[in-house]
Amino acid sequence: MEPFDPPFQEFYKKLFDDHFFNGPCPGGHEIEFSHNAKECKFELPLIDLSHLNIGGFKHEDCKREIAKAAQEWGFFQVVNHGVSHDILEKLMSEQVKVFKKPFQVKVNGLPELNFPAGSYQWGTPSANCLQQLAWSESFHVPLIELSTVGACAATDFSKIVKQYAMIISKLANELAEILAEMLGQKSDFFKENCVPSMCYIRMSRYPACPFSPEVFGLMPHTDSDFLTILHQDHIGGLQVLKDGKWISVNPKQKTLIVIVGDLFEAWSNGVFKSVEHRVIANKQFERFSTAYFLCPSFETMIESSEKSLIYKRFSFREFRQQVQDDVKRYGRKIGLSRFIL
Repeated sequence: MEPFDPPFQEFYKKLFDDHFFNGPCPGGHEIEFSHNAKECKFELPLIDLSHLNIGGFKHEDCKREIAKAAQEWGFFQVVNHGVSHDILEKLMSEQVKVFKKPFQVKVNGLPELNFPAGSYQWGTPSANCLQQLAWSESFHVPLIELSTVGACAATDFSKIVKQYAMIISKLANELAEILAEMLGQKSDFFKENCVPSMCYIRMSRYPACPFSPEVFGLMPHTDSDFLTILHQDHIGGLQVLKDGKWISVNPKQKTLIVIVGDLFEAWSNGVFKSVEHRVIANKQFERFSTAYFLCPSFETMIESSEKSLIYKRFSFREFRQQVQDDVKRYGRKIGLSRFIL
């Protein structure tokens, strides 16, 4: 264990003891590590966003591809997305430096970066059993806080993360507007409701885990936002549930992964799918990723204009509170099924 690693074994000793002596907890997520997941022939849809700038048939075809991928997969990859390879490499390099700081330094805050209090998280405080433990650490930074990150000194990290956030937030809104347009809905909904105080970036590190596959890097879940845009390194480990099978997402350089969240599924009345995904912990190698989450204000009402509704009308505040209550009570998120009519 490196000095910058969180003390997973010490802090969660009871979970480890219970698991290895008594077995998985009743009602917990049973781990289904499909050894054939890597050999699966499925590939996530890959969409070239440069076609959006061409006009004509290619422009319209690209929008239809985006909508089809969101409907059939809930996951897709994009290239020519506007974020240069240089920015992605610099972001990853600076992110690694931050996570390699001593554990106690990360817990106590990073004054040179001016990260907001409580931005550093690790493990899963609500875990009731080992299968609910996330073998990972992360920094959560709302977009509105990025104006103060590194304010004391314009660090390389602060420069690159601000640059990345500006481009990626624009991309997320553009993709959301395209999906809204394909539904025949107001495309300015997201600009009006997804405010910088709610949208955020999560930078994650998944340390090498000697207990894999008994422990997840991140347990199976759906995202609670409208859209997530993910950049990951070359290590791999991300899997998506498709037709009842876990499919490994092949990490491709220069691509970004777009994930449909719960709010978009409800807002689209089930047209676009929010699907389960997870991260498999790696026994030998650490993994890094950066995710941007497109979230609305707490007051935003999530409702479809369709006549035959699947989900009842709810505010993002109600949804978030229900998720937090379920995680506290059951150790895991239940999600949209709570809001089915």
